[in-house]
Amino acid sequence: MTRQEIMDTTITIVYECVPELEGKPLEESTVINTDTGIDSMGFTLIICRLEATFDVKIPDRQWKKLYTLGDVVSAIEKRLK
Repeated sequence: MTRQEIMDTTITIVYECVPELEGKPLEESTVINTDTGIDSMGFTLIICRLEATFDVKIPDRQWKKLYTLGDVVSAIEKRLK
């Protein structure tokens, strides 16, 4: 799976979990909490969906260090190799 495919799938999941973001551009540099307004519960839902979709497990301590959408994609990409 390419980085772009991971990014596209991640963006789709974000839009599904937080429908009010639909239509707003999400890029690698988008800071998840501040730029999108996603609260901690929304972020947790997104994390669970991403882990299930990509069949990966990213430790909680690492999720706390992921700020941008690109950081999230990189963490998933690393676990898929």
